[in-house]
Amino acid sequence: MFGWEFPPHILGGLGTASYGLTRGMAEQEDMHITFVLPRPWGDEDQSFLRIIGANSVPVPGRGCIEFSGRYPDNLLEEIGNYEAVAAVLARTETFDIIHSHDWLTYPAGVTAKRISGKPLVIHVHATDFDRSRGNVNPTVYAIERAGMDAADHIMCVSNLTRRTVIEKYGQPEYKVTTVHNAVEPLQDADSFKKHPRKDKLVTFLGRITMQKGPEYFVEAAARVLERTQNVRFVMAGSGDKMQEMIDLVARRGIADRFHFPGFMRGRQVQELLADSDVYIMPSVSEPFGISPLEAMQVGCPSIISYQSGCAEILNHAIKTDYWDIDAMADAIYSIVQYPAMYKSLSEKGREEVNNIRWYDAGLKVRAVYEKVM
Repeated sequence: MFGWEFPPHILGGLGTASYGLTRGMAEQEDMHITFVLPRPWGDEDQSFLRIIGANSVPVPGRGCIEFSGRYPDNLLEEIGNYEAVAAVLARTETFDIIHSHDWLTYPAGVTAKRISGKPLVIHVHATDFDRSRGNVNPTVYAIERAGMDAADHIMCVSNLTRRTVIEKYGQPEYKVTTVHNAVEPLQDADSFKKHPRKDKLVTFLGRITMQKGPEYFVEAAARVLERTQNVRFVMAGSGDKMQEMIDLVARRGIADRFHFPGFMRGRQVQELLADSDVYIMPSVSEPFGISPLEAMQVGCPSIISYQSGCAEILNHAIKTDYWDIDAMADAIYSIVQYPAMYKSLSEKGREEVNNIRWYDAGLKVRAVYEKVM
């Protein structure tokens, strides 16, 4: 498996999904996974897989290559270096199948397939159409397309993404399968408690970028605050639109009701979600979106956009169009004002997500492996 992120050092949902899927797959006793990371940090959980650091694999004529372990300005150069490492591993490792996560590792997968002759499966966690609202980077599109063309099979995290792969990247339907994401079981879910307070808490948690629709969250918040003042809003995360959102909050005159705590990870995330009365994900284009499932695990009702892959599998979350700030505001207001609605969404949502398991996703991946082998 080729991947760019793995917990605890993650910058988004890709690392979370890579961890959950590999852990679920490892429950199959005859599944042995080697996961190649550009740069491991040494504190990754290797109890169920083996991690190889691309930065520790000597490349002929070059020695070991340095990787940032992030998404640096010279990302394309790092992708090329990672591909060079994949060429070495394809000759020295023993494996039955190659599995590439996200576009950054597609060139590595294609090269490993060419050298080893083993089948290649690629996993589409997002496309550049999602990340750019249609303003596609031609270089990234070319890398994505080349990976898809070369793959023996393509797995997508939602039907939404599957349609994009078929329609925008010219892939035949028989070659593309949907494997919905899941959520890692939270053993101590009951240990997270709400802090007593008079104000309700509504939370947005994610990258503050165009794709995630943060401005719709701010506008919906302004609508809610026209009807009640007993609500506070949190926009947790970081991203290129953060300052713009701070300015928008100020222009709407709601800065005293808004908080920007920055990027959060691990237990911080679960504590915030458990303390929230509503979680909202107004994404413009979200291939899947694991965070609503994480919110529902700790009993926080979720509002999600119809334009998200998780909307395909969640029945106990409220769904609106990302642009419909009035519907969003109505949903927020209803949850914070009516205890019965909050209680129903909290209890039924938790029950629902506890049955969405990575082990089941792993069995679907295995079926794809069997097919291409």
